[in-house]
Amino acid sequence: QVQIVQSGGGLAQPGGSLRVSCAVSGSTFGVFSMSFFRHPPGESRKLVASITNDNIVWYRDSVKGRFTISRDNTKNSASLEMNNLQPEDTATYYCHFEIRTEPPPSKVFVSHWGQGTQVTVSS
Repeated sequence: QVQIVQSGGGLAQPGGSLRVSCAVSGSTFGVFSMSFFRHPPGESRKLVASITNDNIVWYRDSVKGRFTISRDNTKNSASLEMNNLQPEDTATYYCHFEIRTEPPPSKVFVSHWGQGTQVTVSS
């Protein structure tokens, strides 16, 4: 069974840095997009950054220049490096991967979520 395992996050002071990483557990036939969402307290879940299998990246305006998303296709993993963290970045962060779990000729990618990781920015 395919699962997404998250690690990292934690507590940082304003201006500090943290990393959230995610990796696939189980066999796959490819991962299309790898994304990070965040769910702040009292708000809806929002897309923060994403990267496709050909390294096309997208960032939410509020994190541009501070966050960097990367992926390692050999390990089916992705990381979100977060610098110059601010209190408004406080949220539970989730990985979202689109994974092909059936062999070719299947072209179906299935949505998988990580378990969530808390990021708290506070002095």
